[in-house]
Amino acid sequence: MTKKNYSTGKNEFLWQLAILLAITLTLIALKEMRLVSTSFLLILQYIGIYAILTLGINIVNGYLGVFSLAHAGFMAIGAYVSAYLSKYFFTDITMFAVSIMAGAIAALLVGILVAIPSFKTKGDYLAIITLGFSLIVQSLLQNARFVGASKGLNNIPKFTNIYWVFGCLLFAVFITNRFVRSKYGRSMQAIREDETASNLVSVDVRKIKTIAFALSAFLIGISGALIGHLLGYTSPSAYGFVNIVDGLVMVYLGGTGSIVGSIFGSAAWQLIVQLLKQLDTWRWVVGGILLIFVMVFLPKGVFGNMELDDLFRIIKEKINRKEPGRGIRNG
Repeated sequence: MTKKNYSTGKNEFLWQLAILLAITLTLIALKEMRLVSTSFLLILQYIGIYAILTLGINIVNGYLGVFSLAHAGFMAIGAYVSAYLSKYFFTDITMFAVSIMAGAIAALLVGILVAIPSFKTKGDYLAIITLGFSLIVQSLLQNARFVGASKGLNNIPKFTNIYWVFGCLLFAVFITNRFVRSKYGRSMQAIREDETASNLVSVDVRKIKTIAFALSAFLIGISGALIGHLLGYTSPSAYGFVNIVDGLVMVYLGGTGSIVGSIFGSAAWQLIVQLLKQLDTWRWVVGGILLIFVMVFLPKGVFGNMELDDLFRIIKEKINRKEPGRGIRNG
């Protein structure tokens, strides 16, 4: 990476971080002044949690360019491990960070175990294997009595609040940006463009894929930990096909290979879910239809492979084209 490109990437990240931080501080100020309703704060927390989930999925499905359906399984692991620890061991809110990290690390370790055999296959086979993994996790939880079996875990301490959600989101954005702009991130994107060529220039494809899969599982585990402590319960039914479809809709709606796209996709989908709440289970049919529409007409999503700097540049270029005589000097 050249010095100029590095500087551009750093400025781009600072833009994203500054805007997200400003939004976070504004929301906290509104909450403290009691200018927003409890239901609105709850929606914002859902958006933040699912933005973390979408960032995790985007690392594999977007930046790496492989189609994985393992996110429901990783989210379940993060939720159950952290919830179990908070309920029986770390019952004080001061230990909440430990519970979150434990759930995330558990998901990361399982992600490595899943990645090792999974990446020996490609294409549709990988999608089938990762789908099988998510369904296996759900089935194991449905039959594990020590975590409530099909009833799930109840009476989980409700430690999650707007501070924890947006603090974790800032952390997730920082980690994702650093990884994408590291040598591992550049290798990952090279694999997405041409895996064969990457092999020829001595890129350790299997190692890069495993690291990407592990980081993806780690972030998804954080989102699972937060959602469990927000609702106060968690059950296997929450991590089935509906969760898989939700994740895919948010990634491909917002845009693959984009941090801004991940946040936009989660926000847009959560708002759509709230608007369609009266449709009950039929709202998930709308989600499936939306996913099909996006895959056909917007295969890269709204912000596919774009960040804020790219968007500002495109807008500026369009404005410059519309200005007649721009760049022409008189005399």
